[in-house]
Amino acid sequence: MSHDRFYITTPIYYVNADPHVGHAYTTIMADIFARHHRQRGEEVFFLTGTDEHGAKIARAAEAAGHTPKAHADALSARFRDLGRVLEASNDFFIRTTDPKHIAEVQRLLAVMHERGDIYKGSYGGWYCTPCEAFYVEGELGDGNTCPIHGTPVEWLEEENWFFRLSAYRERLLAHFDAHPGWVVPGPRYNEARRMIADGLEDLSISRSQISWGVPVPWDPKQVIYVWVDALFNYWTALGYGAGPDGERFWPPDLQLMAKDILKFHAVIWPALLMAAEIALPERLAVHGYVLKGGEKMSKTTGNLVDPFPFIADYGIDALRYYLSREIRFGEDGTFSAEGFEARYTGELANELGNLLNRTVNMIGRYRDGVIPADRGLDTEIPAEIALRTDEIIAAFNTADVTRAVETAWVLVRALNRLVEQRAPWALAKDPAAGDALDQVLFTLAAGLKSVVVLLWPVIPGSAERALSSLGQDPAAVTLSDAIFGTGVAGARVTAILPLFPRVEGRPE
Repeated sequence: MSHDRFYITTPIYYVNADPHVGHAYTTIMADIFARHHRQRGEEVFFLTGTDEHGAKIARAAEAAGHTPKAHADALSARFRDLGRVLEASNDFFIRTTDPKHIAEVQRLLAVMHERGDIYKGSYGGWYCTPCEAFYVEGELGDGNTCPIHGTPVEWLEEENWFFRLSAYRERLLAHFDAHPGWVVPGPRYNEARRMIADGLEDLSISRSQISWGVPVPWDPKQVIYVWVDALFNYWTALGYGAGPDGERFWPPDLQLMAKDILKFHAVIWPALLMAAEIALPERLAVHGYVLKGGEKMSKTTGNLVDPFPFIADYGIDALRYYLSREIRFGEDGTFSAEGFEARYTGELANELGNLLNRTVNMIGRYRDGVIPADRGLDTEIPAEIALRTDEIIAAFNTADVTRAVETAWVLVRALNRLVEQRAPWALAKDPAAGDALDQVLFTLAAGLKSVVVLLWPVIPGSAERALSSLGQDPAAVTLSDAIFGTGVAGARVTAILPLFPRVEGRPE
């Protein structure tokens, strides 16, 4: 990864239905990475957006009595709005209906065609429209059903343009072997490499039976396969969404996706880039499914979790924290109202929020609201903060959001233990314990400042409110601001309403 720039992407979301908590999860995780790298002082470009072509969109639009473009416009706006609600700090929102995206995709395909990587042929296979993908017999579920959605597939046969994916098998294997951490976590790397090693079939990259898509530049009666159109968004966005020299961000440092689109990103995508003679991404991070009742959430199964009631009742930072803490990044995890409430009350409200309130109130009561000077009597907490900061950076370097949050929470609990061990309320009654009281109040304030800066990527709004309460600049959230003790002594604290107030009832 580069030391001065950081380019991160989410997959672009398919606009066949309203966004749900699975989409929120990916966007939040990407935002946490982006914010952390901004803390490092890097120039970050964070890309998300919507995928708007293909048969599924055309059919959904027809069923709703809309044109495909009108349908895409309405749903794309909802995904853009979701990003705002999630407080995602993305730098650009791409749409595959953007004219500049379409032009660049056509240019790239024309280059690949001229080089002989694309040829005309016939193909027949079992096709899942919701997936926009073909499946071989052995991959299908009972009764010829899609292995992802469980819905019936249909036999599709037509004359199309094909990409010579099979010709890139050896180059792909060589890349995987030379970069063993290219896909994380490890089981996904092994799965993707096995797909390649088992053999690759050439890829049909056009469709003749639909018209809603990017026309093939040399054969406008056909449209480019929606996945090829979509994958190139990561490249095209830099040409018009990142400023006049946007391509300086290439290649992406980290690309996030769910495991159901592993093959498209870890097999097809790098082969397309090789054919276009474009450098490959530095790393792909694959997360699991957000489950409800043990099943992947989807419109097809009808088991969606709407994130908006949770945000309305608990606040956006609570959702961001819950998803990063409860669902281990890279693995499947279950979303439940009970689990959400337990994390909110037990950790956010009782451990972090209460710690801030107690600290600010004690400084107000015992030191007239001014954080006392460091008496130099504590070494354990400063050392712990330095150690955990390094561990958090290491966790982000390995694309492990959950471990980073868990590590920060070790500090929250260490500071809570300090309160109980030192009992400032007892020290305040002893005239001879002035230095000891000063020290514990300083350590609590300085430790809290470090903790909330480290947690800022996860709970940005709450972290900024906490910094203000501690008399700190809420915009001072770089990793250097997390160094223990910087700018704390002499600051005036301000009592605020609870960061995480009690919530009566809960959404289902």
